Amino acid sequence: MISFHYETEFELPNEAQIQAWIGNVIASENKREGDINYIFCDDDYLHKLNVEFLNHDTLTDIISFDNSVGNELHGDIFISVERVADNAEDFKVSFEEELRRVMVHGVLHYCGYKDKTETEQDEMTAKENEKLQMFHVEQS
Repeated sequence: MISFHYETEFELPNEAQIQAWIGNVIASENKREGDINYIFCDDDYLHKLNVEFLNHDTLTDIISFDNSVGNELHGDIFISVERVADNAEDFKVSFEEELRRVMVHGVLHYCGYKDKTETEQDEMTAKENEKLQMFHVEQS
């Protein structure tokens, strides 16, 4: 089950649509949907997690903790809505589009995609674009 939690004022306006889309993304990668929690927070909240759990003293837009078992995806995905808003401005895309990209990015990590090398980053971006298209097709 995909669920949403809020540690900030932000709330997704279309939870059911996002749940259905993420479920379809998971199925399209031949994986099974387990318990996936999206936790929306601010920069300070995510920075503390980054320092405590990853030893990174930097701001980030997303941290995902993967607890998947075999092909069944489980985990917690923390997203800083402040970072997403800043990145949307930097990349000249809407907040909603950047948020969906970050949300699918976390799930793609659970599906086995990495982003440490340039080649992995290119593959991850291509997968993100493919999965974002699925959202737009489902909405039309």
